[in-house]
Amino acid sequence: MATDPSAALETLIAAFRSHLAAATAEQDPDADTVLDAAALLADAFETYDDALYEETGVDTPFYLDDDSDEDDDEDDFADDDDADEDEDDADEDLEQT
Repeated sequence: MATDPSAALETLIAAFRSHLAAATAEQDPDADTVLDAAALLADAFETYDDALYEETGVDTPFYLDDDSDEDDDEDDFADDDDADEDEDDADEDLEQT
């Protein structure tokens, strides 16, 4: 049975409010209540996104990144920084000649 997008939206809004309450109360991104609220928020978003698409054929303009790729992203940023430093060194070498 398909989920009603309006009902899924109400659940998503409630999940946003719960996440805000947990974040405000804890002020620690690693607190269990914040992590639990974040997981519920992500699930509620997925449910809404799926329900919206099933009903209308329209996607939301948001993408939830999978946390398992987080380490890979950090490596990419480190590589970008190294490349920038290499370019800066090359520019300095050109200026000196």
